[in-house]
Amino acid sequence: MLNTYIYADLTPEKMADLLDRNTDPNHAIQDTVLSIIEDVKQHGDAALKSYAKQFDKVELEKLYLDSDDIDNLAMTISRDQMRALEIAFQNIHKFHQTQLKRERTVETMPGVKCWREVRPIEKVGLYIPGGSAVLPSTLLMLGVPARIAGCKEIVVCSPPQNNGKINGFVAYCLKLLKIDKIYLVGGAQAVAAMAFGTQSIPKVNKIFGPGNQFVTKAKGIIQGMTDVSIDMPAGPSEVLVIADETANPAYVAADLLAQAEHGIDSQAVLVTTSSQLADQVNQELKAQLDVLPRKELAAKAIENSYTVITENIQEAMDFSNRYAPEHLIIESDDWKPLINKVQNAGSVFLGHLTPESAGDYASGTNHTLPTSGYARSYSGVSVDSFVKKITFQHITEQGLEQIGSTVEILAELEGLQAHKNAVSIRKKKQ
Repeated sequence: MLNTYIYADLTPEKMADLLDRNTDPNHAIQDTVLSIIEDVKQHGDAALKSYAKQFDKVELEKLYLDSDDIDNLAMTISRDQMRALEIAFQNIHKFHQTQLKRERTVETMPGVKCWREVRPIEKVGLYIPGGSAVLPSTLLMLGVPARIAGCKEIVVCSPPQNNGKINGFVAYCLKLLKIDKIYLVGGAQAVAAMAFGTQSIPKVNKIFGPGNQFVTKAKGIIQGMTDVSIDMPAGPSEVLVIADETANPAYVAADLLAQAEHGIDSQAVLVTTSSQLADQVNQELKAQLDVLPRKELAAKAIENSYTVITENIQEAMDFSNRYAPEHLIIESDDWKPLINKVQNAGSVFLGHLTPESAGDYASGTNHTLPTSGYARSYSGVSVDSFVKKITFQHITEQGLEQIGSTVEILAELEGLQAHKNAVSIRKKKQ
């Protein structure tokens, strides 16, 4: 099932090849996305309706659903399903609420006080993928921290279903979040709409949410050509499982397939110190894959995935840190000493009974995470993603006397006389 590589035999070239994923070598995706962005910028709603017909196979009279539509759709799901979404909402809220903290004021010198205050980003755009899987959990993962942060306007975009609506699960999440409108737009065109604004969709200050390679490319391009920022490059999903001889091969296979079923461009990597375990996992993959409803998608993703066999756990950690996975699962009895060895990962799942799917839905942590190696420099979404932290300072007469000469000397050595004068003129008037 999984192609197998021996860590010690990997050449630098082969290592680079294994670490590389979701690239666009011929710029085909970029060219398509640039065309879509320009079309939406020029033609607004008309372009969005045209793309809905082309990509989503639906003709839309209007590009949004209002509160009445949302209420009606939310009532189509069962009470058990509502309760599951409520528990997920509560756990996500509980975990993220602790992230909104006020920092203390620091007196760097007598009479010189500095501090930071948190302010929400006023207008945020949340992209909720549709496509082959319905993801109400993503709406919770983005909407909850946006609400905790206090964002004044939350714009939600998601592809329409073939009936021109959304599913009841997303609708119920909108009600939990007290959001009374959703825009029926998907793909790169949704990113463009939120970045530039259209007749129906407001322009936002920052865009959040995962998506396919087209959505990810659009977010990168938009950040470079507008004043709109993005949360991170969050593209096709991926998992790396580190497993030793204590791991259960059935659990490992299940975790690999949980990512593989997202789509054909997902990647599931096994890094193990046991060649016997690798063989057992392959057998489990075959057995578990056969009964999956999305087995064709998952099988294609598995074809693009692989196993790396290492001599010891340190080599396994080294490979993982170089790969920088979106999700890292450590399936070992002795997982505690490995925590400090994790340098690059979006979210980490420890031990044999901690499946990544728990974090995807309901444990409380956020599942909007950096992919494609961006975990080397990006964090996952949190309340911090939805706020700005503004610095303040206040200087008294005593403070100006303490710090004044230092500022004058530094300004003078940099040749910035006006900077020096701004201090000197105040010292003279004391």
